[in-house]
Amino acid sequence: MTTTADATALSDRFLETFGAAPDGVWQAPGRVNLIGEHTDYNEGFVLPFAIDRTAKVALRVRDDSTVRMLSTFGGHGMVEADLEGLEPGSGDGWSRYPLGVAWALQERGIAVPGFDLLLDSDVPLGAGLSSSHAIECAVISALNELTGAGLAAEALVLATQRAENLFVGAPTGIMDQSASLRGAKGQAVFLDCRDQHVELVPFDAEASDLVLLVIDTKVSHSHADGGYASRRASCELGAEILGVKALRDVGVERLDEASGLLDETTLKRVRHVVTENDRVLQTVEVLGKQGPASIGALLDASHVSMRDDFEISCPELDLAVDTARANGSIGARMTGGGFGGSAIALTPVGREQQVRDAVVRSFAAAGYTTPDIFTVTPAAGALRLV
Repeated sequence: MTTTADATALSDRFLETFGAAPDGVWQAPGRVNLIGEHTDYNEGFVLPFAIDRTAKVALRVRDDSTVRMLSTFGGHGMVEADLEGLEPGSGDGWSRYPLGVAWALQERGIAVPGFDLLLDSDVPLGAGLSSSHAIECAVISALNELTGAGLAAEALVLATQRAENLFVGAPTGIMDQSASLRGAKGQAVFLDCRDQHVELVPFDAEASDLVLLVIDTKVSHSHADGGYASRRASCELGAEILGVKALRDVGVERLDEASGLLDETTLKRVRHVVTENDRVLQTVEVLGKQGPASIGALLDASHVSMRDDFEISCPELDLAVDTARANGSIGARMTGGGFGGSAIALTPVGREQQVRDAVVRSFAAAGYTTPDIFTVTPAAGALRLV
């Protein structure tokens, strides 16, 4: 969790690096998706929340079109670019994300000046917690303010999606940046991805004597790869064959009909999205009536669907989920885009250490890299620190 001292330290380091004080320090959180995976780009429902791990940027605008960027991550030197003639695919590694949102703002007709930027982040990379969107949301929040653009959160969401899709080349939806920009402390973000309508849903695990464990398997994933794109293509094909705008418009009752129209693989992809949308709606209802202790079965069913129908899990994620459940977690699932990353396990406080120890032992026995296990709580969305 960021403190004022952290922000001040980043500001001081910016001064040492660039020879002038930043115009400010902004932060944006990563996110955990409680439930609702691969439903966002199908115009469906998701239930993520912003987490207490953030990307922070100290930023100062320049009087030219030059961008200079440095990360506190080890082994990365200064990155320089020119905003004039900026094109999709420019940059490398993490630098694509600040450049992408600058490009997306330019596309909207906003005059984006050059800037100096210093990045610091404690959102784990490649863990399925949306470290890339945390960077993008921190930078776009800063540029939105410093350029006087005054874009609302909904517009910032679409600009970051455009940066991801067209500049970075990752065919993602709007869930991650919506959680990062619109999250609130103690609340999950119930998002309708068709119209960006948001309702904040209380999610206080601690009040129910629970913790939400994140199990980072250390299997790195990337959205800018063929696995994610092929899943999206299957969903679009299924929607076309079923005669709907998006799979959001297919109810569970149509799955029998779909089985007679779709090939086996497309049917499995469609079945996951349709049932996952239904699970999101059920989870919101159960949280409102009964609280977090009653959603375990929905989390479990979500993982089975992602493992068997959408086929985006991996042995490490399955082992983490199965071990957590066998040692006292009331529900567990992989979270994020899949093909690696993290699992979440909703766990009674009294079983937390047992679950942690069991998962570490099971990974060691399987010869896997030791996972990183930590708790998260719903936190505030993007904001200016200093």
